[in-house]
Amino acid sequence: MKTLLIVLTVSFSNFLSAQTDLNNYKYFVVPKRFEAFRKTNQYQTSTLIKYLLSEKGFNAVYDDALPLDLASDRCLGVWVDLLDDSSMFTTKTTLQLKDCNGLAIFETQQGKSKIKEYKSAYNEAIGEAMQSLDGVEYKYTGGQPPKETLTLNFKNDVRNLKNKEIAERMEPKGINTDKVQRKAPKNQNPMVVQEATTENQSYKSLEPVPSNIGSKNEPQVAENGEIWYAQEIANGYQLVDNTPKVRMKLFKSSNENMFMAQSDEKSGMVYQKEGQWIFEYYEGENLVQEPLNIKF
Repeated sequence: MKTLLIVLTVSFSNFLSAQTDLNNYKYFVVPKRFEAFRKTNQYQTSTLIKYLLSEKGFNAVYDDALPLDLASDRCLGVWVDLLDDSSMFTTKTTLQLKDCNGLAIFETQQGKSKIKEYKSAYNEAIGEAMQSLDGVEYKYTGGQPPKETLTLNFKNDVRNLKNKEIAERMEPKGINTDKVQRKAPKNQNPMVVQEATTENQSYKSLEPVPSNIGSKNEPQVAENGEIWYAQEIANGYQLVDNTPKVRMKLFKSSNENMFMAQSDEKSGMVYQKEGQWIFEYYEGENLVQEPLNIKF
């Protein structure tokens, strides 16, 4: 009983400390693309996190449309990061709030989901992680109360949220949320206009593609920047692209991190090496090792 009382006292103390720390920040900045993902607003993570923060009373903004005072002083804001520790069968997410120096000042509990469909799984895991902020009564204490900032949401994402009541609150009738512009009162700085249309959210990798040229005695390495999604089949997985089109089939072996692989034109094996999935096959006399970006 005494041990339990000590644990509860420490937890409550940490909770109060976190609340006090968060009250020092005026804005909570949500990236349009988290480092854990390759695409903008992938699985609607940015939309959902920004909405949940706003629902809890935090002044959430997107990272590509900062208010003027935050743009000139980044230390007015807390920067949200999503940590993805998902495994093959479980989606696991944690949210970290960092100051302008990149130091973590708050970290949520880890949210988990065993839903197979990625969008629903991340929705459930993020919602569970955000419960860590349920009891925080946020109120900015760093000076003047926050001015109203104009925020726009990803319209299509909002409409796709499971809770229709949430969607209706986020997209009031009679207002076109694709593009909204308000005029600032005289003698005040103009409000920031945030545009989050799908046209502004394409992702194009500018990373150089390594050459496949090599000697016959050395494996050639090819680069595949696409994400392939693993879907369970009877004896393994099929990998599909975002079309979706089946690009390859993986058949289980006695090693859980090694599969026999078959695509339309190639056959070989897929195995994991230092956290990277590799497709290894012969092309003529040359052994080719091709990195694959697989999402289980």
